[in-house]
Amino acid sequence: MTEKVSTQVPVEISLHSKSRLLVVVFSNGIRFELPCEYLRVFSPAKEVRSQLTPTTGKENVNIIRIEPQGQYAVRLVFDDGHDTGIYSWDTLYQLGKQQSENWRGYLDKLEALGLSRQIAPGSAEKPRTIKLLYFTYLVKKLRKESETQELPDTVEDVRTLLDWLAKRRHEHAHLFDLNHVQVTVNKQFSEPFTRIEDGDEIALIPRSPIAPTAK
Repeated sequence: MTEKVSTQVPVEISLHSKSRLLVVVFSNGIRFELPCEYLRVFSPAKEVRSQLTPTTGKENVNIIRIEPQGQYAVRLVFDDGHDTGIYSWDTLYQLGKQQSENWRGYLDKLEALGLSRQIAPGSAEKPRTIKLLYFTYLVKKLRKESETQELPDTVEDVRTLLDWLAKRRHEHAHLFDLNHVQVTVNKQFSEPFTRIEDGDEIALIPRSPIAPTAK
């Protein structure tokens, strides 16, 4: 049997488990950040495609294993037991290009059917509390080495955390720019999309020993 030759070939496939994201970079330089929930909902598996109602309750699903399938695809194994989806390079590329359109259509269909993507619609979420650690000039500027904070719902990842900190401390907003600080989550260097969860320890480490000035 001859394997299908794909017009777009990935040069990098990396799983960011904490953020529940699969990052795929193709040979043409295009990069996609695909949420595990999105990949699970739009699984190419026959049993998923043939469902009369959309897949729901996968908001917190994660990928636990990536299995190469020859030179043309990967099998994604999810922690909810789903393991029959074979994602060809073309499938991954199209899921990336059409992500916004697909997701909007999915949410519209859920609304029309009176469904929710959450596991427990309407249930109150447990407040998330994190520990923030500050280093070098941040200690002097903020007058503290650490603090514990309860997060609002708007904070989902490193990027939105820094935005929230900047708004919360308006006079020091420029100090929380990603160009000026490196962020670690639980002692691991992070990406802007790294998810923030309850109990995380977040360190803000200045990229320079000299504090930037506000513009």
